[in-house]
Amino acid sequence: MEAYRRIADAVAADIAAGRLRPGDRLPPQRRFARQRGIATSTAARVFAELVRRGLVTGEVGRGTFVRAAPGVDGVLAEPGRATVDLELNFPVVPEQAGLLAEGLRWASRPEVLGDLLRPVGVGGTPAARDAAAAVLARPGWAPDPARVVFAGSGREAIAATIAALVPAGQRLGVEELTYPVVKATAARLGVVLVPLRMDEHGVLPEAVRAAGSLRAVYLQPTLHNPLGGTMPAGRRAELAEVVRELDLPAVEDLVNAFLREDVEPLAALVPEQAVVVDSLSKRVAPGLTLGYVVSPRRWVERIGTAVRAGGWAAGGFALAAATRWSVDGVVATIGRAKRRDAARRQRLVAERLAGFRVRADPGAYHCWWELPAPWRAEVFVAAAARAGIAVSPGAAFTVGPGRAPDAVRLALAGPEPDTLAGALDVLAALARGQPEDAGIE
Repeated sequence: MEAYRRIADAVAADIAAGRLRPGDRLPPQRRFARQRGIATSTAARVFAELVRRGLVTGEVGRGTFVRAAPGVDGVLAEPGRATVDLELNFPVVPEQAGLLAEGLRWASRPEVLGDLLRPVGVGGTPAARDAAAAVLARPGWAPDPARVVFAGSGREAIAATIAALVPAGQRLGVEELTYPVVKATAARLGVVLVPLRMDEHGVLPEAVRAAGSLRAVYLQPTLHNPLGGTMPAGRRAELAEVVRELDLPAVEDLVNAFLREDVEPLAALVPEQAVVVDSLSKRVAPGLTLGYVVSPRRWVERIGTAVRAGGWAAGGFALAAATRWSVDGVVATIGRAKRRDAARRQRLVAERLAGFRVRADPGAYHCWWELPAPWRAEVFVAAAARAGIAVSPGAAFTVGPGRAPDAVRLALAGPEPDTLAGALDVLAALARGQPEDAGIE
């Protein structure tokens, strides 16, 4: 084993044993190198490995801190590690378990279960495609069931779509703040990410045109993660015109869009350019991993091949259960409950963080908090970790070089509302103070 991995393992063991606590700052890399008797370049590789594992967070010049909730491959934290988890965002409403259980009674019969456990193709069944098209339909856009491809999860749907449309070494345009899984996926596929400038309305159309040769763009025009905003109709029309002009595939992530039923998707404006990806993990339940891709006809086969090649196909049981729940109206019922729940949680944010610069859609399950001076994002994350609250720093979403914004994303779905309100009060008190007041300088 290489030396840097052994040292990273030792630091990880200290974190696991509690010798290094959430919010603790690691020594600067040069001092760490002297303490360990290693080269500075090796220390840099140790720190990079710890960041990749999701154990620490930091940026050059700001310090490196132990995270409250160690992550998986540096992308997503495991649930339950922090007292209050505002990093992961998988909404659950009280009534969903009963609704889902009722819809699974038919699957308990042996003759039915035997069929459900058989493998299925990426195109599913005619009934599954019809149900998916009905669930995914939005104002001005009704997907063709023949163009639906199923994947094992939303992340796998994204990975397969990128793999199909952007060869290794080629360029994918993304918003300059984007979903962290896309960053990790691109790195694994050898795809070069090109950050596209944004304003308060989303991606600037001229930024897409000025980016040079792109093989595709990945966008979140509805309830953007992490910013929470929704692109207005005028900007969508401008962006659609550029995408059409360049004949550019546009991967439109609608995973959060079920919370905004009133928004016309980009796919309605450029049906021959837009590839829609969606899933049921947030819409229905975090344990139901089923992803959808709706593609123009010219890319359906290519995306299906990528799903098969990547081992990203959907399981038969998940596909059948989702189809049944969709037909029975369970998916729609849970969606309505979650829209009410998200709005309630956003009201808590508006109350508890009044006076701060917070960006959010009133119906979203997350918000973007631009921290007041003198707080730096990484220092605030560490202070929150000391208080037992896990939040995501702006650096987790930043694409390309340059300074990450001094902002944090708060995922609102996990805690009970009373717990969320208390955590927001703690964070507000932190932000009104000074870093040294929290024991972090």
